[in-house]
Amino acid sequence: MEKSGQPVFLETKDIHKSYPMGKVSVQVLKGIDLAVQKGEWVAILGASGSGKTTLLSILGALERPDNGGVSLEGRSYSSMSRATAAAFRLSKIGFIFQFYHMLPELTVLENVMLPGLIYGRSSSSLRKEGAELLVRVGLGERLEHRPSELSGGEQQRAAIARSFINSPALILADEPTGNLDSETGKGILEIFKDLHDFKRTLIMVTHDPAVARCAGRIVHVRDGIIDEKIGV
Repeated sequence: MEKSGQPVFLETKDIHKSYPMGKVSVQVLKGIDLAVQKGEWVAILGASGSGKTTLLSILGALERPDNGGVSLEGRSYSSMSRATAAAFRLSKIGFIFQFYHMLPELTVLENVMLPGLIYGRSSSSLRKEGAELLVRVGLGERLEHRPSELSGGEQQRAAIARSFINSPALILADEPTGNLDSETGKGILEIFKDLHDFKRTLIMVTHDPAVARCAGRIVHVRDGIIDEKIGV
């Protein structure tokens, strides 16, 4: 599939996903078709329970769809084995979560380096790159601090730096401002705007229309179905 003469960077076709709840199966996604161009910043907007986080998990190769396919740069990954999907995530996808997921026993710099170490990269190059990323997000003086010594906004900045450490093609953010006050959240979105200038593709899940409006395109998810619109 192509759009504006360019090959589609990320594409889903007829994605379905259900979960068992007691004796019944609850259908969360009911046929998702989505195409994202390289370098786009897309906000997936929806209320709690709409299916947006499940969709993000499938896009990030954290879960498999029941039916349908997902491809990134032309490579299908919706049915990869667990080990292959893990390697694919490390090399291609960066994650930013609402609750940061920083390891308390590691320094901020070590937390940023961690995905690269798991991927098998050298510690010396990761230390240099991690420090540069932390400087870029305004944490150049916090490299050796522990996460507990950082504010929520600072931890989220560190999480953003961590998501970039393996130079992923795709960044996925799940409610990245949802655990922050409005002023701190604005600062995080400004960092997103800055980093987006590096032509990374960013997909951000949010329930907040004001946050969604910062993206270049808004995709509405309602009851497991996508309805693409410009604006809110």
